[in-house]
Formats: sequence, C-alpha cells, structure tokens
Amino acid sequence: MKVSDAMTSQVSVARPSDTIRQVAQTMAKVESGVVPVVDDGKVVGMVTDRDIVLRVVAEGRSFDSPISEAMSEGEVLSVKEDDVLADATAKMANNQVRRLIVLNDAGDLTGILSLGDVAKDYGAKQVGKTLEEISQEGGEAAH
Repeated sequence: MKVSDAMTSQVSVARPSDTIRQVAQTMAKVESGVVPVVDDGKVVGMVTDRDIVLRVVAEGRSFDSPISEAMSEGEVLSVKEDDVLADATAKMANNQVRRLIVLNDAGDLTGILSLGDVAKDYGAKQVGKTLEEISQEGGEAAH
C-alpha cells in the first residue's frame, strides 16, 4: 500500500504572515489539529493546536501575531506520495511524530499522513505498534 492510498489530500494551509487567530479559526472550521505553513508554494513549517497552546497561550503572546512565531521550527518531516505506507509509519515511529507532510516528486504539498489515516487503511495492530514507538521516552515529539 502506498502513502497516497491512506493520506488526507484536502489540506488547509497557512502563510507565514497569517495571524495565529486566523490559523486557529481555520483549525476549528476544518476540524484539524494541524496546518502546514506554505510560502512560495513550499512547506516551510507546521503548526499544531499544541504549538498554539505552548507557544502562544502559555507565553501570553498576542493572537494577532504571525503564525511564524508559533509554528514548529526546523525540518518539516515529509514522505512522497508514492512511498510505501509501512516505510512512512516507520518514519513516524523513528522520529516520534504523529503526522507527516506528503509531497509529490516536484516537492509540492499533496496531503498529510496522520496516525488516524494509517488506522483507517492499515489496521489497528500497526497503529498500536507505531504509537508505542512514538510514545517512548527520549524523543521530542513535534507533530
């Protein structure tokens, strides 16, 4: 099974200049806990509902600040839509993340693969194994 068989392809995105409030409203509207941040057609970051709680609410930042101040920094972990799903779940486990950005061969965003997507299409046993590995101590889960 390929990543494209399981991923969510309809993904709302934000621009780095969008406000935290706008992104939080988008999350609520589409019922998603994650929004990729895209600049000039390329993914430059991701923001999760957890990022907003830890980097905005807990630090007393303004909801009118740009989302770039709250998004996860560093490399955005990704997979290709033609990658094997088992390899993608291994990448989730090895990096202790629950979501991966999905790109096409040109590097354009085509979707998000979440643990929930894997559960629907791959089975509870694989999700349990991946979740156990994600939750191990010693890693810094980001997404």
